[in-house]
Amino acid sequence: MTHAIRQECQMMSSDDIPTKIGKTDAEWRAQLTPEQFYVTRQHGTERPFSGPYWNEKARGIYTCVCCGAALFSSDTKFDSGTGWPSFWATVAKEAVREHSDRSFFMTRTEVRCAACEAHLGHVFSDGPKPTGARYCMNGTALKFAPRDGDKK
Repeated sequence: MTHAIRQECQMMSSDDIPTKIGKTDAEWRAQLTPEQFYVTRQHGTERPFSGPYWNEKARGIYTCVCCGAALFSSDTKFDSGTGWPSFWATVAKEAVREHSDRSFFMTRTEVRCAACEAHLGHVFSDGPKPTGARYCMNGTALKFAPRDGDKK
């Protein structure tokens, strides 16, 4: 992790994770695009290589598109070849919640934003060292804040 991004993540604590955000479907629909609503509120999945950020190379922080909570750092992003942004760690353990997902005749681990329960994607155990995790996220569920001096 670069020094500047490590400092940003170290400044985050559980106090930086917003308390639970409760909005109605109508409020979420007014705030989000139809695709963002489908992915984050209806637990949808964007097609591979179709969403934003799968090929993003700039340094910065990925936040929740719904509530703005910091979720991932570009320092833990890697090319998994799947067509979705993939990370080997979150910015803070408290940033996401994991839930068992038994849809589509398989068992997976769903990842949601801890603050607003937005569906982000799934985590798998076939990622790189040091964690072995592959957080395979829907780019539509994320916003990217580039670090000062980086493009975008």
